[in-house]
Amino acid sequence: MTDIPPEVRNAARVAGVEDWLDDVPAIVESLAHDWSLTTGAVMRGGTEAIVVEATRTDGSPAVIKLYSPARADAMASEATVLRLVAGDGCVRLLDDDVPRRAMLLERLGPMMSELGLPRGERHRQLCDAARQLWRPAADTGLMTGVEKARWLVEHIERWWEELDRPCPRATIDHAVACAARRVAAHDDRRARLVHGDVHQWNALQTLDGSAFKLVDPDGLIAEPEYDLGVIMREDPGEDDLRQRANTLAALTGTDAQAIWEWGQIERVSTALLGTLEGLQPGSRLMLDDANRCAISDRGSDV
Repeated sequence: MTDIPPEVRNAARVAGVEDWLDDVPAIVESLAHDWSLTTGAVMRGGTEAIVVEATRTDGSPAVIKLYSPARADAMASEATVLRLVAGDGCVRLLDDDVPRRAMLLERLGPMMSELGLPRGERHRQLCDAARQLWRPAADTGLMTGVEKARWLVEHIERWWEELDRPCPRATIDHAVACAARRVAAHDDRRARLVHGDVHQWNALQTLDGSAFKLVDPDGLIAEPEYDLGVIMREDPGEDDLRQRANTLAALTGTDAQAIWEWGQIERVSTALLGTLEGLQPGSRLMLDDANRCAISDRGSDV
């Protein structure tokens, strides 16, 4: 197997684990033997893992997902989430091998992003999938919403300085204040397992076309509004964001203000990271939205 996607090769090179790629064919062969699979083509679309088409002995389609050594922690978290949800709203985990950083997953169809769905329908489908996996899940070892909020603030502050302050300080202060409110609002009794990265590139249609399932869960124990905040950051510059928060809240029975605040935290952090990685014009548009949201909340020009 030599057709490893260039995005995966680049990520492995950046992480300093490029030698691992030489071992991939043998690892896939050994997994196919142990799991009684016939393997097919390497699939495109990811950067941190190699995904290979497979067929089980009963003829059912599956995929092998093989993480690089640099992403062992991510693989362990993902496997934990997928075991907990057992196919509800997320891709179904069929088997896993932690030492080899490998999972056997049900095969899904095209990404939502490829299907040209209207924004409102995308949001409804994403909410439907996310709601299925929200459940109590204490003592799993997954990061909490409090820890994630603090991690995001630390990186927002650092990235803003590294990028020579690409947006007003007031916008950064607004995101930090939103994070402080979400930390203060955290309640272990209300916290749920959440996906952590709900967007149209992480939603794949089932093979029968009846629904969408989420893939690549980060896995957090947080208020459900966190997942909706990720939806808030997407499609920058396209609609009334306050109305979007209200609509997402109505679809899920959650709190619009918490969605709004997680949306601003996610918007600022993702825009700054995207700017560092050269992802334009999307990152600039996200920062523009962040500036407008800060103005809206503060009632004054920033």
